[in-house]
Amino acid sequence: MMTSFALLCLSIAIIESMAGILGNGIILAASSSSCIGRKTWPPYDMIVISLSSSRLILQSWTTLDLLMTIFYEPSSYIEHVFAVSKTIFTVLNYSSLWFGAWLSVFYCIKVASFTQSFFIWLKQRIARLMPWMLLGSWVCSFTAAIPFAWDVYSVHDNFTAPLPMTNSSAMRTSRKDNLGLLALFCNAGIGMPLILSVVSSVLLIQSLWIHTRRMQQNASGFRDPSLEAHMKAIKSVCSFLILYIIYFICVHVILFHSFSPLSNAETIFLVLMIACPTGHSLVLIWSNPKFQELPARIWHRINCPACKTQWLSLDFLV
Repeated sequence: MMTSFALLCLSIAIIESMAGILGNGIILAASSSSCIGRKTWPPYDMIVISLSSSRLILQSWTTLDLLMTIFYEPSSYIEHVFAVSKTIFTVLNYSSLWFGAWLSVFYCIKVASFTQSFFIWLKQRIARLMPWMLLGSWVCSFTAAIPFAWDVYSVHDNFTAPLPMTNSSAMRTSRKDNLGLLALFCNAGIGMPLILSVVSSVLLIQSLWIHTRRMQQNASGFRDPSLEAHMKAIKSVCSFLILYIIYFICVHVILFHSFSPLSNAETIFLVLMIACPTGHSLVLIWSNPKFQELPARIWHRINCPACKTQWLSLDFLV
């Protein structure tokens, strides 16, 4: 039986998911519109389009799953629905983690001022390597989700089907082995993008901090736009890193069922987990003027009397 606190947490999670859907929709629309008519897409737009589209589908699926949990709770425990739901969640979750990591790597390569030969080689070839990096992320996500889908089904089948008492120890041993295999693939699917994100973020913060300190020493007392841009970049990267680590912890807690289903503790981690990609999308919109222009134009058209008159005239002609 779901408690009132768990129901409140699920309602908050739904609101967070809907906010994330709106934010990622804005990012996806702004990035796609800038790529229309181009033969080759910039690496940044490729990453952002992949990231926002995967999160848009993930948060839409999460919203549907939460609504089904609230209004039709038994559906979460039907074998095939349970397996398919968790598998789709795993694929979308891993892919969004990979794309977020590649975004941090791209920031590091483009902004950081390191002189190592490998770093210079990456900076010169990042545009050609990015499509293969994104494609490899999808392959890794699907590969890591295959054993998870098998293990979820088998563990759930062992849980729902009563076994004799003589087979209980064998069932526990089999479940332990399955969860060990699941942990291996889950860590491979989530650990690698986490390492990439942490390393690239730390290197970028280090480079930006050194550059910012130099500009502060050479400042003439006037407001320096370049200095403000670097400080804004440091805040964005730090926000990405903090949200990524929180998301990594919450995903592990949710996927490995560290708490009983729909308990107060699990719903708290669920709220935190859903809040992280939504917060990441808001930071992206805040840090990029291109993503701020689209909602500003929409709001201007809604409140502009001339625009309303033009729309009404067009509707009349139609």
